[in-house]
Amino acid sequence: HGTLRLASTTGKATIPLENRLLDIHKGLTEIIETFRPEVMSIERVFFAKNAVSALKLGQARGAAILTAMIHGLKVVEYSPTEVKSTIVGHGQADKDQVARMLEILLGKQDFATSDASDGLALALCHARSISAATVLNPVAENTLTQARSTKKMGLAEQLGISPDQVLGRKRISTLERK
Repeated sequence: HGTLRLASTTGKATIPLENRLLDIHKGLTEIIETFRPEVMSIERVFFAKNAVSALKLGQARGAAILTAMIHGLKVVEYSPTEVKSTIVGHGQADKDQVARMLEILLGKQDFATSDASDGLALALCHARSISAATVLNPVAENTLTQARSTKKMGLAEQLGISPDQVLGRKRISTLERK
């Protein structure tokens, strides 16, 4: 897991948008050609506070989705609430709680950014959805839709970890791990 670096860490874009979109395409192409995935899961965005940011995010999502489709990948979308609910057990978890639960589930992780933990959470959410769908109906054509239509437990709940156990925990920093 990781992130594609497209701008400075100050948040001020120094590279023109069209070049960053091209970088998204090139970076994802390299990842797809290296790891040969069959599916790309992407976060569904349903609102944004800033119209300009929403437009840029839509363009970046479009570049990512187009790249996936060019390479023949199936694209699935999950809302942030859906991902948080699947990973932590409730949809209002913050990014640190999601990252902490990923560490509980997968072992110690070094997330360079919160986006890296978000991407891993999306992948795990999709794996969980596919797993649930297979158990529900192994011969179904559209298993993802069926998995979403039934009540399912979050991973934390399945492992006997209550939301309270994850709620108060913050992401373990690199310094705390040593």
